Amino acid sequence: MAFDIDMIKGVYEGLGTRIEAAKALLNKPLTLSEKILYSHLFTALPSEPFERGKSYVDFAPDRVAMQDATAQMALLQFMQAGKKTAAVPSTVHCDHLILAKSGAAEDLRNSINTSKEVFDFLESVSSKYGIGFWKPGAGIIHQVVLENYAFPGGMMIGTDSHTVNAGGLGMVAVGVGGADAVDVMAGMPWELKFPKLIGVKLTGRLNGWTSSKDVILKVAGILTVKGGTGAIVEYFGDGARSLSCTGKGTICNMGAEIGATTSTFGYDEKMAEYLRGTDRADVADLADSVKEHLTGDDEVYANPEQYFDQVIEINLSELEPHINGPYTPDRATPISEFAEEVRANGWPQELEVGLIGSCTNSSYEDITRAASVAQQAKDKNLKVKADYTVTPGSEQVRYTVERDGYLQKFEDIGGVVLANACGPCIGQWARHTNDPDKKNSIITSFNRNFAKRNDGNPNTHSFVASPEMVTAMAIAGDMTFNPLTDTLTNENGEQVKLDEPEGIEMPIKGFDVEDNGYKAPAEDGGSVEVVIDSDSKRLQRLTPFDPWNGDNITGMRLLVKAKGKCTTDHISMAGPWLRFRGHLDNISDNTLTGAINYFNDTADSVKSQLTGEYGAVPATQRAYKEAGIPTIVVGDHNYGEGSSREHAAMQPRHLGVRVVLVKSFARIHETNLKKQGMLGLTFANEADYDKIQEDDTFDFVDLNEFTPGRPLTLKVTHSDGSEDMIVANHTYNAGQIEWYKAGSALNLIKQQESGS
Repeated sequence: MAFDIDMIKGVYEGLGTRIEAAKALLNKPLTLSEKILYSHLFTALPSEPFERGKSYVDFAPDRVAMQDATAQMALLQFMQAGKKTAAVPSTVHCDHLILAKSGAAEDLRNSINTSKEVFDFLESVSSKYGIGFWKPGAGIIHQVVLENYAFPGGMMIGTDSHTVNAGGLGMVAVGVGGADAVDVMAGMPWELKFPKLIGVKLTGRLNGWTSSKDVILKVAGILTVKGGTGAIVEYFGDGARSLSCTGKGTICNMGAEIGATTSTFGYDEKMAEYLRGTDRADVADLADSVKEHLTGDDEVYANPEQYFDQVIEINLSELEPHINGPYTPDRATPISEFAEEVRANGWPQELEVGLIGSCTNSSYEDITRAASVAQQAKDKNLKVKADYTVTPGSEQVRYTVERDGYLQKFEDIGGVVLANACGPCIGQWARHTNDPDKKNSIITSFNRNFAKRNDGNPNTHSFVASPEMVTAMAIAGDMTFNPLTDTLTNENGEQVKLDEPEGIEMPIKGFDVEDNGYKAPAEDGGSVEVVIDSDSKRLQRLTPFDPWNGDNITGMRLLVKAKGKCTTDHISMAGPWLRFRGHLDNISDNTLTGAINYFNDTADSVKSQLTGEYGAVPATQRAYKEAGIPTIVVGDHNYGEGSSREHAAMQPRHLGVRVVLVKSFARIHETNLKKQGMLGLTFANEADYDKIQEDDTFDFVDLNEFTPGRPLTLKVTHSDGSEDMIVANHTYNAGQIEWYKAGSALNLIKQQESGS
């Protein structure tokens, strides 16, 4: 039986009534996204429809999920909220703090020892506040959620950008910062700007080497890394219904890479099959009873241009396998053109490592398709030319594919099976290399390929493809190899060709597992003690941020003017720094160290206006803080792209940065800045970015009149005494301005809780 079945029953019991009321309000047929959004309002229906892309709306999510790296800060904040238990079903999943180095057993054992203090904290705080706890080794949060918690028509938030994976089971599942999770766990509304809607009509059927991964690789190429910002992507059509449930999850998962709020699919037979196959027949039966409400209305899908803000159509029968990258997940190249791109761009042709798995592609179907290619290598006397790793998504998947003999197929060709964790995808990879700075190529079935993300080497050209394509490329060891057309020379000197991969959506003998890694919370958490050592280097109790004094901020100096792409990896790197995710002061020593300084094209090198010398960003900012000098960060487009990590907002705030002024923001990061009491502003005139000089001084002239819809003005004084007046737009509503006044959203919660 499913977890939290009574909650799911409650969602479905009133679903039809709520949706019919929404239809009457909007006076039109509804998309699936609208049905879920309007049926999860925190309060009653409004008198007029919400305006897409403009209206701020309070929602009531059904559940919250947190991974261990972000859960630390989220739960440290929740501990300050004064609540006895989480108001909605919530879970913690230990998947990020596990190093990938030698193999599953040894890596898991070493990681548990290394991060015991953090795991013990998460386990105890989860037990105290009624939160389900998934132990290290249980699996990657998004695969575990899909197998155990996701349900059609539901709404959830999670402290990881790839929470959107649950859209594969028909949810509106959104990645958020920890402060948003705290709101929902505290029983408060979750605020979101009502999304725009992008419809993707899928026709035809996948065939040959093409997989579900290629759908989102293609979409990423169309929409780019910011084309989905502020929108839900809703997939529909005969092609959508033909995809496996986990294949749908893959597409939704990587929708985070186009900036989408989330992605989703309507409920269908594939979802029902997956629910029943993962021991949730009770959920499938409930969903079947309200299935007309768990997909978009027929009129919507018949005439999508009338109901979506943008419509894309993809014929799956004609879709080629794609390889995306390097350095950005939206550089999409069909396999028929990829060899030419490799040569034309001078990308390293030799493939050094192929890596499959991760939260994006580690389902039973993914593993069996890749294993069918691995088996061919053995049968056709081919040697694997590149290193090759496999990361199962959950203990249930790992146990089942091992039982069915698939892991052995990878090991037979020299593959290394890693722990059920994020590992190399998030930089938790102790890569075996003699030259860590060498220019090289790797290919993964992961979702992100930003510079330095996987192994810390800026010269690693990381490419993204399906697991079966990664496996074929690893066998060839050559980035110009096309398995659809090319042959390989085997150990006997013969020319052999790889056949099309074959996979199985659901295990014939069913899923199985001895220990899924779940621990339920204490029935009464009042007696559970959460201990944080005051001398800990890994955990630190939070000190509230100072409230705004109501005055204009003046005398600000420029910390850094970031050039080009500045993701949350650039602002707060993962990898080795993950060990400090529960200690705000320690992790702040990586703040903005990856951002490229506009004035010297160098990372982690900025000019101090106190000394005139160049130094590391965190040290320079700490000196400004000690001197009582406020600072500003300036950035380019889509600032804060990537992970949901709120540390990228909390760290600058902790160090004394007051303002982030950019051309445009990624959605989650902008919200995180607001939640932490920061000013996140955008240039009214993007050309003003070019006016910012290294030694400028910044003064607000009207911050004391901070109100919704009214731009703010900054006087920028240059070193020669000349001045520019720069107008900065903002998206703060009245409630968010109250967060700013209080110093953070959490401060406001505490004020309201105490009645002060």
